[in-house]
Amino acid sequence: MGIDGFAGPVWFALLAVLAAVVVVYVVLQRRGRRHVVRFANLAVLDRVAPARSARWRHVPPALFLVACVAFTVALAGPTAQAKVPRNRATVMLVIDVSPSMDATDIRPSRIKAAQAAAKSFVRNMTNGINLGLVTFGGSATVEVSPTTARTPVAEAIDNIKLQAATATGEALAAALQSITQFERGLGGPSQAPPAMIVLMSDGKQTAGRDEFTMAQQCRDANVPVSTISYGTSDGVVDLEGQQIPVPVDDDSLRQIADISGGQFYKADSSDKLRETYRSLGEQIGYETKETDASKPFAAFGALLALTAAGAGLIVSQRIP
Repeated sequence: MGIDGFAGPVWFALLAVLAAVVVVYVVLQRRGRRHVVRFANLAVLDRVAPARSARWRHVPPALFLVACVAFTVALAGPTAQAKVPRNRATVMLVIDVSPSMDATDIRPSRIKAAQAAAKSFVRNMTNGINLGLVTFGGSATVEVSPTTARTPVAEAIDNIKLQAATATGEALAAALQSITQFERGLGGPSQAPPAMIVLMSDGKQTAGRDEFTMAQQCRDANVPVSTISYGTSDGVVDLEGQQIPVPVDDDSLRQIADISGGQFYKADSSDKLRETYRSLGEQIGYETKETDASKPFAAFGALLALTAAGAGLIVSQRIP
């Protein structure tokens, strides 16, 4: 167990008391041996003294001493970093549904693999997260406003339909507006939980307002955009019998993340996409906090104290 600090280190002063008890115990043991030597008739002493090992009689006090040390550590309030579910946060999941998502460089297709990974992301999101969904092709649609219910988001992902063009800026605008409206219902940004946008796309913007301008507006609103560049450089789609290359556009998506203060992820396979969503889910759904780590020490101390009591009854017919 990793201990990062102690809430009440002043309790360690009790260790000085325990050290003093050890010193007194040792002194009393030596004084007892001197008294034994003064006993004139050793044969009689052998008959009246209990037959037990001198070493074993020290075990119960030693166990009780270690138990006291464990109790002292527990009282000092050890703390450790732990991942705990977030109580509140708002996330807008933004998915590209342009025709390039029909490419099969990722099996069975980009869009099918994206739907499966996004649904897994939704199902595994912690309860305290308000999750919404935006889809975009030539225009952006808020499919689901932020909610703690997961079924509407999953169903909307199942019902995704492809549409022409790629309006990334419009998608960011729609997601930011949805977050803003949700925050107003909570009393404004000062009362609202932290928010972010997760944008998954495979291509360069072809329509709508400028994506980088919208990325800056997201940053100004303190809503970072984490982007997932999804696909490979070898992607092609069949449009009216023609094979059209649709290579993934890493540079634009990386720039959006940089401008907005988010993170950029590269996913060139369905496995990497699932891993990316899993990583994002851990970051979004959980936060690292200092938590109380005293229970193991208290439990260990109690176990040792009970063991010491049992050993005392067995060795010397008394509790140490």
